[in-house]
Amino acid sequence: MRLPSLFRILVVLASTALGPLAASAQTELKPARTTLATPPAAILWVGNSFFYYNNSLHNHFNRLAASGQPAVRVRGTSVTISGSGLDWHDLESLVREGGLGRYSFTTDNEVRFNPPGRQYDTAVMMDCSQCPIHPRLQAAFHAAAKRHSATLTKAGIRPVLFMSWAYQDKPDMTAQLAEQYTLAGKANDALVIPAGLAFARALAQRPAVALHDADKRHPSLAGTYLAAATAYAALYRASPAACTYTAGLDAETARFLRTVAWETAQAYFQR
Repeated sequence: MRLPSLFRILVVLASTALGPLAASAQTELKPARTTLATPPAAILWVGNSFFYYNNSLHNHFNRLAASGQPAVRVRGTSVTISGSGLDWHDLESLVREGGLGRYSFTTDNEVRFNPPGRQYDTAVMMDCSQCPIHPRLQAAFHAAAKRHSATLTKAGIRPVLFMSWAYQDKPDMTAQLAEQYTLAGKANDALVIPAGLAFARALAQRPAVALHDADKRHPSLAGTYLAAATAYAALYRASPAACTYTAGLDAETARFLRTVAWETAQAYFQR
């Protein structure tokens, strides 16, 4: 079953459930930024355990990109704190010149010194799974998104926000998270990766595909793969359909998740 209007459905749900922002929810939930000026080549991933589960989302993203047609070689560094909110991270220290990313390791475990100066062109940030919609933490999410986006922009790094997914047993989180991440993206001229909407779309089409770990919060391997494919679709504005990397999933499931990622990105960015 195709759900081309899933995002619009979620917008309606958000507009009826989120209090003071309800009147303008349908307008506000349309993202302002839909592309990056140039494709990312070096990405800093800032988040928590949702990123580092399953040998880290950034590793799967890099391998997915490298398997595409054309292949994309991208360097990535994951900076995660277990259980953290976005306000726990010190972006000024992370992006200082000559600091994080000064050197990396090749596939042959050789040390490679990267060119001096700016080490990343893009930073992907996510908050704790509940923080953007928690009554006592929502303001901190928006304040951190604003502060970190300004820090990154000053350093010549593009800020990107990663919209997280709903808990398995709390699907109503999807619309709420979609609203808050989209609002933060609009306020800070940041692209938003609609991973949470991709989870909702995939589960609506194939409920039997397990995207969550047993704790109903963290991603299964399929969930991490879907998140990586959605990041690819959003950051490159290209379909991951031709990518051959499957993360060890069966080929048909991987193909389905790549398709969902692209459909979700197209619907979210209204293209």
